[in-house]
Amino acid sequence: MRRSLILTVAAATSMVLLAMLVPMAVLVRDYALEDRISRAALEVQTTESVVSEQSDSPGVVAAYLDRINRDPDIQTTVYYPNGLAVGPDASEDARVEQARSSRQARIDDVDGGAEFLVPVSLGGASAGPEATPVIQVRVLAPGLESDIVRSLLVLLGLGVALMAGALVLADRLGRSFVQPIRALAAHAQSLGDRRHPEPVRADEGPHEVRELAQAMNRLVERVETLLERERAGVADLSHRLRTPMTALRLRVDALDSPEQRARLGGDLDELQRMVDHVVREARRSEREGLVAGTDAVEVLGERVRFWEPLAEDQERSLHLDLCPGPLPVRAAAEDLAALVDVLLDNVFTHTPEGADLWVSVAPGAAGGAGGAVLVVEDAGPGYPADLDVTARGASGAGSTGLGLAIVASTAEASGGGLSLGRSSHGGGRAEVVLGAP
Repeated sequence: MRRSLILTVAAATSMVLLAMLVPMAVLVRDYALEDRISRAALEVQTTESVVSEQSDSPGVVAAYLDRINRDPDIQTTVYYPNGLAVGPDASEDARVEQARSSRQARIDDVDGGAEFLVPVSLGGASAGPEATPVIQVRVLAPGLESDIVRSLLVLLGLGVALMAGALVLADRLGRSFVQPIRALAAHAQSLGDRRHPEPVRADEGPHEVRELAQAMNRLVERVETLLERERAGVADLSHRLRTPMTALRLRVDALDSPEQRARLGGDLDELQRMVDHVVREARRSEREGLVAGTDAVEVLGERVRFWEPLAEDQERSLHLDLCPGPLPVRAAAEDLAALVDVLLDNVFTHTPEGADLWVSVAPGAAGGAGGAVLVVEDAGPGYPADLDVTARGASGAGSTGLGLAIVASTAEASGGGLSLGRSSHGGGRAEVVLGAP
């Protein structure tokens, strides 16, 4: 907006300056020509007096013309009736003959300027045209002389000063619009932070921008109120469910049949995990903001090392290949840790002890801009051919399938995805693509 305003003002000012300065430059040149013509008219009068007084002394007239013809812009020549020409132009043309015969002064536009032709009567009314000398004064049109150049430079400087002043004014005006809008945009971008954003100032900028700032402050306040109510409701839900679930667990523990206790206890544990998952997802915005971000190398490396003691107990070889960090991805650290925990837990739970596993973290397609690819491979039996990670409650391996669904949802929320296949080691291969923040 600021740049567009400056360009618009520059274009409008340029057109105005051209419309003003070009005619002024032409007027300056015409004024200089008129000034020379005025000086030439005075010289004609003086030369006419000299020629009439020294009609019999062409040498005196020649000396006088040598003195006044030092100005190259105005050149004077006297043509006598006997063919004698005194001055720089020795050729007598038809206009000189016409002025002598008509005995009338004339001024003509010629190439390069103007020309005065003034016949001088020497013998009074009885003298014929053949006794009439003619004074010719040529006035050259002004070119790029010092005075003209100086005037043009003054006009150019005036135009540059006007242009600079207009651009400065447009920049100040644009800044008065742009800065409040930028502050408003920065405030809008900070709304996803974990902390409560401060209200944006609504007393700067144009009236429309102030109204927009006030409306945004009201909107943020309403959203914060709704979020607080949602968080309070989730906390209350978790608290209310804890009491009946505890009562159910006590009743399950009181059952006489070990099989029923084990089956119902497992169902109750799964219900507890699902409730915890719902509460954790509901608190996601409070935990990570609108746009999450973390270092995949640091989080994934730490969680894989957490599982190394269990791998040693089960006599597994855990191979970890981490690329140099940091490698930012669009996911919260807690979700990323839960993702790798699910994948490794699947390996430890559904593959025989002693089956090796491999974990690698590499940069994603964005390269230096972030994103990562996590690959978990094992030497076990592999994933079922008909496994659907989006279908919760049926994994095909005796579990609910909730874990892989969480992995898939976390990857998709970051802008990536989850793909399962067969590893080169004969077991399962899970590839998780995480998007850049």
